[in-house]
Amino acid sequence: MKKKILYVEDDSTLAFLTADNLEQHYDVAHYENGKDAFEAFKKGGFDLCVLDVMLPGMDGFEIAAAIRERDLEVPIIFLSAKTLKEDRIKGLKLGADDYLVKPYSIEELILKIEVFLQRSQKQTVPKNTTCTIGSFTFDPSNYSLHRNGETIQLTERESALLKLFIDNKNTILKRERMLTALWGTDDYFMGRSMDVFISRLRKIFKEDDSIRIENIPRVGFKLVAP
Repeated sequence: MKKKILYVEDDSTLAFLTADNLEQHYDVAHYENGKDAFEAFKKGGFDLCVLDVMLPGMDGFEIAAAIRERDLEVPIIFLSAKTLKEDRIKGLKLGADDYLVKPYSIEELILKIEVFLQRSQKQTVPKNTTCTIGSFTFDPSNYSLHRNGETIQLTERESALLKLFIDNKNTILKRERMLTALWGTDDYFMGRSMDVFISRLRKIFKEDDSIRIENIPRVGFKLVAP
């Protein structure tokens, strides 16, 4: 059975070309209006979402935020003409898995879709276990950190990254190994996404001086924690 893709794009020419190619591999539901697309998502059944950013009704960022309130795991890829670094970072912070800038190649888009679909089928974090890191309690089953009665919600990717760090605490992790473990490929674009996730974890752990994520130049990273 083909995987089902939610594709949201209001440029009719681009949407026709992209959907025509994607439909050779997937079951594609195309929408031009953000509100209509999110209503369709709420009915369930989608394996991955491909979102334009500038849309009528709801923009792509709003759709992604609404999706993440309901589903922390479904992969999200942004396709956008917005090229500013701030827009990319905003998309990734909302829980997107990647952000491709228009014009993009169909081959690259399909490759990334395949990577994310394969990854989403894997159990990247064990269920029903919690662990402590400094003054935090990490619950990988619910993608969350807890400290002093406060709950910090993580995305699936952030949770998988943190679990990888904890499993290798106080040990240098090579960048290539991290990318392969999280996405199944050592890819430049995935590396940029990982850097955003690491930045957010660093911001969270600023609340505990005993925890830090060190950058090892030209090698990778190390989680230093008690």
